[in-house]
Amino acid sequence: MSKNIILTNQEIEHKIKRIAYQIYETFVDEEEVVIAGIASNGSIFAEKLAESLRTISSLKVSLCEVKIDKQNPQSPIQTSLNKEDYENKGLVLVDDVLNSGTTLIYAVRHFLNVPLKKFKTAVLVDRNHKKYPVKADFKGISLSTSLLEHVQVVFNENGDDYASLS
Repeated sequence: MSKNIILTNQEIEHKIKRIAYQIYETFVDEEEVVIAGIASNGSIFAEKLAESLRTISSLKVSLCEVKIDKQNPQSPIQTSLNKEDYENKGLVLVDDVLNSGTTLIYAVRHFLNVPLKKFKTAVLVDRNHKKYPVKADFKGISLSTSLLEHVQVVFNENGDDYASLS
């Protein structure tokens, strides 16, 4: 199968900046927002969002890595922050691709056990193949793909990021 580039590095940068502005608009009344990225690509995307958010706003931005077993999402979820660190704060749960919604819904469930002021979700690519009633509040691009197609987001250390469909 051939790879079709659906987002270039420059397009990804534009999507990150736009989503950062949307997050800022949503959380403008808050002092702090926690950006929680699902490991591994979701965490990288979360770092880029947090970096962009820091440059455009006065919000205190905290990063949190969410470790979830994607093969067995019911197993306990681990976060790099303690629950007290995000309690009663605004939180954005971030992943790179929203496919079936399984990973996102179990991660959402984890955060529902903690009182939050506001809770939103963000993804770079929304594939519209949901098995669960979960949606992305902020998304870079929405794609209608076949179940046989695969979306891959690649974040390179040299900054040459891209998303492809194969």
